[in-house]
Amino acid sequence: MRKVKVFAPATVANVGCGFDVMGLALEGIGDEITITQRADSKIVISKITGADLPYDPNNNVVGAALKALLAEHDQAIGVDIEIDKKVMPGSGLGSSASSSAGIVVAANILLGNPFSKNDLVRFAMEGERLASKKPHADNVAASIYGGFVLIRSISPLDIIPINYPDNLVITIAHPQIEVKTAEAKKMLKESVRLDDAITQWGNTAGLVAGLMKGDYDLIGRSIMDVVAEPIRSLLIPFYHEAKQKAREAGAIGFNISGSGPAMFAITNDLGKAEKIKSVLHHIYESNGIPINCYISGISSGGVSEKI
Repeated sequence: MRKVKVFAPATVANVGCGFDVMGLALEGIGDEITITQRADSKIVISKITGADLPYDPNNNVVGAALKALLAEHDQAIGVDIEIDKKVMPGSGLGSSASSSAGIVVAANILLGNPFSKNDLVRFAMEGERLASKKPHADNVAASIYGGFVLIRSISPLDIIPINYPDNLVITIAHPQIEVKTAEAKKMLKESVRLDDAITQWGNTAGLVAGLMKGDYDLIGRSIMDVVAEPIRSLLIPFYHEAKQKAREAGAIGFNISGSGPAMFAITNDLGKAEKIKSVLHHIYESNGIPINCYISGISSGGVSEKI
């Protein structure tokens, strides 16, 4: 039976100002999904490593995303699914998105690539719907497309890849606490003050312009969030100290990754990224909170097949 194995990169969603409309893909951090075609038409999750997740496809994001894809394909197939989780649920690094993106890309390869990337994002969003009760595209689009993406609209789906400087380096700091996306969304206000909305729109446009122009100062000025960060930062111990120290260590921009608790710092210098990593690690370890820190480039290719 045919087998396909893919690597689906973890992601940083929102990138500060772009709540639910911007995301970037990370290098070297992500999930591995393996599917093997079955002789029958059953969808079976046979192996999960790295996290305690449901084996029932009806309760797992890979099942929701895969069923959405198969519903639009004229060939009924069954697959055996193995999930190797390297992106922890509740991390803020697009855990559900990595699995959702990985399964639809793997299935598309198995079927001979009948679907476009835009289609695959639509299917993967059904995994996000299961995980957070609301379909959103920033994580899955970044994981599937790679690079930086802007989600202009989800109805109809309109994904715009954004050019960015190729020397950007991302430092990820993930305190070992869990923040569930659905719960973090519930904390947000139902409405936004007009002044705050104007600030957020300006920052989002500024970040896009800064990335495309390679203007690091503009990128830094624009990674500011007046909508989600003031509320979600309350869930992350020592967040404001971490942000201040990262800035002092050379971060161009610093904010919460997705719904947290992971945080990201952007710089254009590997030495500064290493210094930021050391500073953030010290803050949390010295306060008795275990933390995982990574340094990553931006993955330009998105989900990729592993031969």
